[in-house]
Amino acid sequence: MTVSVLPGDIDEQNHVNNTVYLRWVQDVATAHWRAVASPEAQESYRLGRYPTRDRLQDSRRASGTRSSCAPGSAKPLGLRFERFTEIRRNGDGQLLSKAATLWCPINAQTGRLTRVPAEVRAQFST
Repeated sequence: MTVSVLPGDIDEQNHVNNTVYLRWVQDVATAHWRAVASPEAQESYRLGRYPTRDRLQDSRRASGTRSSCAPGSAKPLGLRFERFTEIRRNGDGQLLSKAATLWCPINAQTGRLTRVPAEVRAQFST
């Protein structure tokens, strides 16, 4: 997924703010879910980011106007998944940030955390 660095994404230290990196991580995770999960799974489950644990590593200044966000692997942790995402600068491929975030499947009807079938988990697990 390619994202553009907009003027409002740049903070007072003249680099992309970490909250923007997290927004990109959320956007790529959602796009990955929609691209890989079956229509039935998408109808039954929603993704929710578990807000107590987001880790950004190696955040660097994003110079240029476009960056690529790639969904990495996911590691199941009970009901949750720890997802790994890399953000690289287009052009030279320099790693700008790595993120590890916790996500959990939510039953679309009840709004509660739920366990998804093994075949759905396997599509997103390492």
